[in-house]
Amino acid sequence: MTDNAPLIAFLGTGKMSSALISRISKNKSYEIIAANRSKEKLTKLKKSNPKIIIAKDNADAVRKSEVIFICMKPQDIDGVLDEIKGFIDKNKLIVSIVAGISIKHIESKLMKGNTLSKRNFSQKIKIIRLMPNINCIVGEMACGVSFNKNIKEEDIKKIKKILSQCGKLFIVEEKLMHTITAISGSGPAFFAYFTGLMIDAGIKNGLDRKIAMELAVQTAFGTAKLMSEKKISAEDLIKIVASPNGTTMAGLSVLDGSDLKLILNKTISASIRRSKELSVE
Repeated sequence: MTDNAPLIAFLGTGKMSSALISRISKNKSYEIIAANRSKEKLTKLKKSNPKIIIAKDNADAVRKSEVIFICMKPQDIDGVLDEIKGFIDKNKLIVSIVAGISIKHIESKLMKGNTLSKRNFSQKIKIIRLMPNINCIVGEMACGVSFNKNIKEEDIKKIKKILSQCGKLFIVEEKLMHTITAISGSGPAFFAYFTGLMIDAGIKNGLDRKIAMELAVQTAFGTAKLMSEKKISAEDLIKIVASPNGTTMAGLSVLDGSDLKLILNKTISASIRRSKELSVE
């Protein structure tokens, strides 16, 4: 580890945090220390990432670290915050990926009964909230980022550098995190659902399953890459592909005449609504 690179703690080693650890550890200048009440999960993580340090507990991980990723289930966070609050100071950067848990809630839990609160602790505690997605595994994450008033430009640069192997970060107001959750957090499942339907249609019309899958997945990948690299809007790409009276127009006429737009709007709205139901302010 270099002198300027922080030791990074992960409290919780579920699917999303394990994906982040896998990508961050590609930068050899960082060391990662992980804590989890499940010894089985820690053993599995250590097997796939041998250089990771295993902490005795959450407090041990926080005490030794400069950057702390909080990654457990929403119902477990309060107990963990109570466990670590005595080890938080102005030099620690708290990074939460816990769905539905607001920055305000984390601040209040860390301050309650904290001996440092007498020294204007509320003006010093630094919290960043992330909404990553599982595409982090291949370095193509789309991640929403919000933060409290104590975060400085240097802190933003630090988290961007730490997550540079993971994908893209988008800074938004915290109130938009519910929408971020629906679009990018849940989004991979929605795109996979549609891709699965494309695969099934290909099989139904004579394609081998393996070929149908590779065609659909590569087409989805290529379309996303084309839109991203060439900055092409969805509408413009449709115009490029769809010739008058051609095969694409024939298919689009079915989509335009269906309730797909309404169904997709309902899908995103349902995801946003559930995110709000699960939130803790």
